[in-house]
Parts: sequence; structure tokens; C-alpha cells
Amino acid sequence: MVKMILALAMGMMMMMPWYSLAVDIERVREVAAKHNVSCILVFGDSSVDAGNNNALHTTMKSNFPPYGKDFFDSRPTGRFSNGRLATDFVAEALGYRKAIPPFLDPNLKPEDLQYGVSFASAATGFDDYTAEVSNVLSVSKQIEYFAHYKIHLKNAVGEERAELITRNALYIISMGTNDFLQNYFLEPTRPKQFSLLEFENFLLSRFSKDVEAMHRLGARRLIIVGVLPLGCIPLIKTIRNVEDCDKSLNSVAYSFNAKLLQQLDNLKTKLGLKTALVDVYGMIQRAVTNPKKYGFVDGSKGCVGTGTVEYGDSCKGTDTRSDPDKYVFWDAVHPTQKMYKIIADEATESFINNFF
Repeated sequence: MVKMILALAMGMMMMMPWYSLAVDIERVREVAAKHNVSCILVFGDSSVDAGNNNALHTTMKSNFPPYGKDFFDSRPTGRFSNGRLATDFVAEALGYRKAIPPFLDPNLKPEDLQYGVSFASAATGFDDYTAEVSNVLSVSKQIEYFAHYKIHLKNAVGEERAELITRNALYIISMGTNDFLQNYFLEPTRPKQFSLLEFENFLLSRFSKDVEAMHRLGARRLIIVGVLPLGCIPLIKTIRNVEDCDKSLNSVAYSFNAKLLQQLDNLKTKLGLKTALVDVYGMIQRAVTNPKKYGFVDGSKGCVGTGTVEYGDSCKGTDTRSDPDKYVFWDAVHPTQKMYKIIADEATESFINNFF
């Protein structure tokens, strides 16, 4: 773990090659089986929302074309991408399902619960106010649904089996971007209450409380996906009228990720957790800066519409480029399925190498 912390702090120099080697599926499943990794339980924002927002009265949805263009049966599910998310690929690598269902899916069957679900909600963040802005699920509400999940799981498989599943599960948390872009830098409420530094510390305190609540409900193995380079998001570059990544916003994300890593290490010691942080900041920044090393052609624009402003509702009825695999971003905010696969490979390597 110490080696991993040093590597993260120094720009991930010790991580796997960032053009991403294919994960050794056989090895991953062997290690997961040996250590009884039972399923994946997911919390977070649009980076891991498998479709929970479909059930909410919010405009933050993606259950319509062209989203889902490369998903199974070319079906839009509520995932903010052309296909699967990183968490779907992690689940497949572990030998569970090829796609993790949203907990609020009306078609979810009791027997499906033991293989894992996503509680994530697009546009949420560590700050509950971030969720209020878009009328989506706060982290507190996601954890409340997790408690309901445990009840349903006990009814499906029995109390003893349910406890084993939740204690041996892999918990993934991916959020933070909206706290800055849809909250602090957009809405006037938090800037009146906090300086940027104070707001970061506030988010970290919320993160700690959320992890402690999850721990009380059984969480023991935790992967955190850091905040992506905010200034490299196509929409932000358009708004800021810059050709390259906005350095000031990237600095905010980098600073917060460093603090998040330290807070995660503190929680590891305090609660006895097994933890890892996935450096999505470094991966996306490098892919944007030098897309060819990942096999991409374009790292500056999305694949949908103009690639500069469209996301969510504004993607309805828009054309897409013929080959999304050539792009780092699908819409003007969210990565493509191919980029998510690269992130998934890193996440899988992180927990295999650092948990066991």
C-alpha cells in the first residue's frame, strides 16, 4: 500500500503501462475465488450509474439513443456512454455478470442481488447539495438503498449467506466531479459558505462519514475512483474557450485526489479496510494528451454531435461518428466504452495487487 501511495503521488509512474495491457482473466478469477470476492456493489455518479436515474424525476438521464449504441442489442440503458461502464467490465473480469444492474431496475429479480448492483445516480456527489441541485440520489440515499438491498438479499438467500456476500463484496465509489462542476463552480450557495480549500475539506469529511456508514453495513474492501481531470472535459474546454486542458481546473482535481488518497489511507487504518485508489485523472489526462498511445485518434472532442457541448438531453437526435473506439470521450463529458475498459483494467489490477 505504501508503494501505491508513493506511485500515485508521483504521477502513477509505478502503475501498469497506461496504454493498458489486457487483464489476465484467469488469474483475476482465481484470486477472487481464493479470497471469496462475492460481488460488486457500486456507489457514485454518472461514471457508474447503470440506470437508476431512469426511475427518478430528473433531467439527468441517458435512457435514449444515441446512448447505448454499442451496448448489448444497441440498447440505451441509462448508462452515460456508448456501451458498458468500467464497473461492468470489472464484474465480467471477476466472472459475475457482463453488466451490473441498477438497484432501482423494476425488472431486477431477487436471485440477481447476490451478483451485485449499482446504487449510483448521475449528477450526484459527496455533498448532498450536489444531488439536490439535479434532484438525484444523494450518497446518503444510496447508502439507505444499500440497507434495503441487504434486507432483500437476506430474504433471497438467507441471513448467513447475505452477511457473507456483503462482507466479501468489492465496494466501488466513483464521484466528485459534480461537486465542483455542478455545485461549487456553478451554484452560489457553497462559495458563500466555503473557500475552495474549505469546500474540499468539507467533501472529505462527507466522504469519511459515508465510508464509515458503509463499513457499519458490512463494507470491508473499497476501491475509490479519483476525480478525472476537470479541465480536459470537452464541455469545460468549450466553456473556458481553451484548446488544451484548463490547467487551473486540473489543479483542483489533482489536489483533491491527493487529499482523497490520504483520507482513504486514514480510513484504512481506522476501520481496518482494504483499499485502493484508481488514478482516472492520470489515465484520462494522458489519453487526451497523447491519444494514439491508447489506440485513440481524438482525445479533445466527444463522439456525439459536435463533440464540444452535447451531453444528456442535448444528445437526443444527434449524429455520432462511425467508430466511437477512436475517441476518449463519448459525449462532451463522459468517456467511451473503450476508455472505460482501460479504467476497468486498472481498477482490477489495483485490487488484485493491493488487496491480497
